[in-house]
Amino acid sequence: MNDNKKSIISILRKSEGTPVSGQEIGEKLGITRAMVWKYIKALRKEGYDVRSSPKTGYILDSCPDKVDPEMLQNILKTSLIGNDVRYYSELESTNSTAREIAPSASEGTVVLAETQKNGRGRMGTEWQSVPGGLWLSLILKPSIPLENLSKVTLVAGIAVANTLRNMGVDAHIKWPNDVLVKGKKICGILTEVSAEIGKVDYVVLGIGINVNVKLPDLKDDIRRDSTSIANEIGKPIDRTSFLASLLYELEQQYIRFKTRQFAEIVDEWINLSDTIGRNVKVTTPIKLIEGKAVGITEKGALVVLDKNNKKHEIIAGNCRYSD
Repeated sequence: MNDNKKSIISILRKSEGTPVSGQEIGEKLGITRAMVWKYIKALRKEGYDVRSSPKTGYILDSCPDKVDPEMLQNILKTSLIGNDVRYYSELESTNSTAREIAPSASEGTVVLAETQKNGRGRMGTEWQSVPGGLWLSLILKPSIPLENLSKVTLVAGIAVANTLRNMGVDAHIKWPNDVLVKGKKICGILTEVSAEIGKVDYVVLGIGINVNVKLPDLKDDIRRDSTSIANEIGKPIDRTSFLASLLYELEQQYIRFKTRQFAEIVDEWINLSDTIGRNVKVTTPIKLIEGKAVGITEKGALVVLDKNNKKHEIIAGNCRYSD
């Protein structure tokens, strides 16, 4: 996009609905009002809904439903996460691409795609990545023991849930890696790792969020248990602004993870949990555990109390509700 057009969009975004005159825009950019009008017309053709307010100026009502990486950099309020954003129209999988570049990429690098051909969830399950969602992977290098990896997933769940709740969406976390709204999945998190001798080299944190996803675009078996932000609030949202908010919250939670006692994070996770207090069936690589979810350990394990009052601490598994 032309630099002047980017600047006009930036000026109108920052005005937050207050009209900005063509003269003011022209003075800021060093161009004539006639050139401003020319750029406004071009932006409209590109899908930007710029309204002309008589005698007062221009108002940006909406943007095309695509993430704008350059605009993201302009509005991002982070110091680490998102300093390097690799944006693609389509990928096989953002996690796969992130893993390829992770050894040489800087910490905080984000891999982002409008769609994925082969998005996946935990244990190889399908994640349908249709247009309108946010499909991203974040590269972290936390220098932690491998046994602490599950904590990163819990931290990411808190960040996603908080971002959604800050915009009025009543999100809760389902152990270990889903975020739900009214019992329906709105986000999945997939954490993958490279480690040597028990120490983490890097973590790839994959996050898929149904932002403006149109539910009829999803397969029947996925749609009935899914929702989207747009579906919950009744209108599409600006995905670039939402992504900036999410990356900021991820950074805050990551700093907290590295500098504070994990017990504080556990308490917040429990407050946001959809799982604690529910009857569950957890399938692990070696067995099925049934019982009541009663807590989370400081290692991030789900504590399940079975019918014989025996406690099981489960680090990884597929959790289904049975109540």
